[in-house]
Amino acid sequence: MTPTAETLAVAPERGVLAQIAISIARDRVSLSFFVVLVAIVLVAVFAPEIAPYDPIAQSLLSINLPPSAEHWLGTDQFGRDVLSRIIYGARTSLLLGVTAPVIAAVIGTLFGVTAGYFGGWTDRIIGRFLDIFLAFPALLLGILIAAALGAGFWNMVVVLTVAFAPRFARIARASTMAIRSEAFIEAAIASGMRTPAIMLHHILPNIAGSIVVVLTLWVATAVRLEATLSFLGLGTQPPKASWGNIIRDGLGNLFGSPWPIVAAGLAITVTVLAFNMLGDAVRDILDPEVRDE
Repeated sequence: MTPTAETLAVAPERGVLAQIAISIARDRVSLSFFVVLVAIVLVAVFAPEIAPYDPIAQSLLSINLPPSAEHWLGTDQFGRDVLSRIIYGARTSLLLGVTAPVIAAVIGTLFGVTAGYFGGWTDRIIGRFLDIFLAFPALLLGILIAAALGAGFWNMVVVLTVAFAPRFARIARASTMAIRSEAFIEAAIASGMRTPAIMLHHILPNIAGSIVVVLTLWVATAVRLEATLSFLGLGTQPPKASWGNIIRDGLGNLFGSPWPIVAAGLAITVTVLAFNMLGDAVRDILDPEVRDE
């Protein structure tokens, strides 16, 4: 039966989340990385139930043991089980890697939409502050702020939030300026709708795609930066495990037990690659030019 014009007119359009889910399910590569990422998240969430040992328990009788049935990835120079530390390190690295970009996206989008919508002096003032932070690479800015605030989990959240928020603000500002002069925005203003309602109901839904794509990609960057700063001693501090400080501890004992470096490096690589691949897939789904090809 050939669909009529009336049938086509009332056919519901798939939501953004549905489009993303269907596209990922149809792409074997994206689906594979999605499954890997879900597995990593589940490992982090259920770390206390999955880890075979206490990640900070030390044993003089188990120093630098090779992989075995008892310790699948061996032990480090303090006799701690490497597999257990990798599992608990996933919890720290992923929690920080997701929390900081989400907070940065909220703050950055707020400033970016405000600057793009009002323009004028508001845009100039916010733009100058953004330029100051954007003048520094994210890693360098993170090192400077971490050195000033000190090490620790929540200080790292502040560090990465400050590093990422200007980048979200720049994208939100550009997207807002692109739709600010659209007819539906002018109609909303003419109808007497208040500015906060226009931003919430008309601007944010239309720029959400760009923000989601960047958020997905910057989660991977946050995981990598957390590992880098922890490796430098400015992030998560021992004995609490994170992939970065596991590599740092293992570097001084490279010839005694290389497994901490190998395992943590592989965990970082797989996680960052999974987030990047899914970010690219989401970008292709939400990009109208790519979608229409």
